[in-house]
Amino acid sequence: MDIALFSPSSLFADDEDSSTTEEEGNESQDSYVERRHSFPGMELLVREFSFHQLNANLLWPGTFAFAEWLVQNSSSITGRRCIELGSGTGALAIFLNKAFDVDITTSDYDDQEIEQNIAHNCMVNGVKPALPHIRHSWGDTFPVAEPDWDLIIASDILLYVKQYPNLIKTISFLLKSYAPKNHRTGPTMEDQQNGGLPRPAFLMSWRRRIGKEDESMFFTGCENAGLEVQHLGSRVYCMKPKN
Repeated sequence: MDIALFSPSSLFADDEDSSTTEEEGNESQDSYVERRHSFPGMELLVREFSFHQLNANLLWPGTFAFAEWLVQNSSSITGRRCIELGSGTGALAIFLNKAFDVDITTSDYDDQEIEQNIAHNCMVNGVKPALPHIRHSWGDTFPVAEPDWDLIIASDILLYVKQYPNLIKTISFLLKSYAPKNHRTGPTMEDQQNGGLPRPAFLMSWRRRIGKEDESMFFTGCENAGLEVQHLGSRVYCMKPKN
C-alpha cells in the first residue's frame, strides 16, 4: 500500500500531468495502487487505477481545495441532494457523505471499472451500502428523465476541451430539468439567511492550470446555454439557470 506523502498544495505546481508517459500508457487499466489521502478531519484510503485512459485514476488539486472550501462553507452542502459529475475514484463524494451525511450520487463515464472502483472505495472507507452511481457519458441522453438533485458538484473536470459542449449539455439538462419531489424550486428562507445557494445549482472547483482561452471557452459556452456564472472565490464557481 502506498501512502500519499505529498500535501494537496504540492499539486498546484506548474503541472504537465495531463500528458501520459509511454510507460504509463502500457500499464493495464485494471491494475491498482492504494493510497491514503488527507481530507479535512479525516483520512481516506483510496484505490486508484495505476493507469486509466480517462484519468479516472487521479485525485486532482480541485478535489482537496473543494473539500476545504465546502468545510468552510458548509451551508452550501448541508441538507442538499447532490450528484457529482466526473467522480473518478469517488473520494470527494465519500468525504462529503462521511463529513456531512450528504445524500450524494456519484457519476462518471459509462465504464464498469470506474463504477466498481468507486464501490470498492466506499466499502473500505465504511460507506455501506455504496453510494448510488450513474454511468453516463456527457452529452448522451441522461438516464434519469426528471432529475431531482438540487446541487450538482464537480472538481477539475475541464481538462478535455473537446468535451466542453457535451459537458455543458449535461449540466444544462440537470439544471433546467430539475424536478424536485418536494416541489421546492428556489432557495428557502433558511437558505437565504445562511447565504446558501439557489436550488438547483452547479458548484464547481477548478484548480488545474489550463490556458485562459480554454477556461473562457467553457464559461462563455455556459452563458450561451442560458446559465448564469458566478465566481465565489478560491476558484469555486456557481452556475444556475438565468431567470
